[in-house]
Amino acid sequence: MSSMTKYALEASLKKLLLKKPLDKITINDLTTDCGISRMAFYYHFKDIYDLVEWSCLEDATKALQGKKTYDTWPEGLMQIFEVVLENKPFILNAYRCISRDQIENYLFQLTYSLIMNVVEEQAKDVDVTAEEKTFIADFYKYSFVGIMLDWIKQGMKKDYQEIVQKICTTMHGNIANSIQNFTKQAK
Repeated sequence: MSSMTKYALEASLKKLLLKKPLDKITINDLTTDCGISRMAFYYHFKDIYDLVEWSCLEDATKALQGKKTYDTWPEGLMQIFEVVLENKPFILNAYRCISRDQIENYLFQLTYSLIMNVVEEQAKDVDVTAEEKTFIADFYKYSFVGIMLDWIKQGMKKDYQEIVQKICTTMHGNIANSIQNFTKQAK
C-alpha cells in the first residue's frame, strides 16, 4: 500500500505538470487529485521537491536495470536520455522551477551508478585505489551531465540518439585507458 501511494502521487504530479508549473502546484493539489490526506503525503515526502527527486530516481532505476556493464553502458545512457525525454514536461518544468543544483544532483545520481559500475568492471584485477576509481567515475559523470544539461536547456530538441552516439565514439576505450594511466602513474 505504501508504494502505491508514492506512485499515485508521482502520477498525479506528472499529470498536474502538464497543466501548470511546478512552483504553482500545491500539496493540496496533489492530495486532492490522488484522493489521499495531507498526512499521507507527509508520511512519504517532506515536500514536493522530495517527491520530484524520488520520482526522478525511480525513473532512473527502472531505466538502468541490467544496463551497467561495459558492454551495455551505451544502452543505459540511451535509456537515461529516453527517460528524460519521456518525462519532458516534468523535466523542463523542474529545470525552470527548481535550482540547477537539484537538477544536476538528479542527473548525477542517474549517471553515477552507471559509470561507476563500468569503472569497477574495467578496474577488476587492476591495482587502482577506490579513490582513483571514484575520481574516474566523477570525471565522466560530470561530462555526461554537462552534455545532458545543455540538451535539456535547449529544450531537448536535438536527437538524443545522435548525442549518445557521439558520447560513445568519444568514450570508446577511454575508461580503460584512464584506469591504466593511474596504474602507470603509481609506478
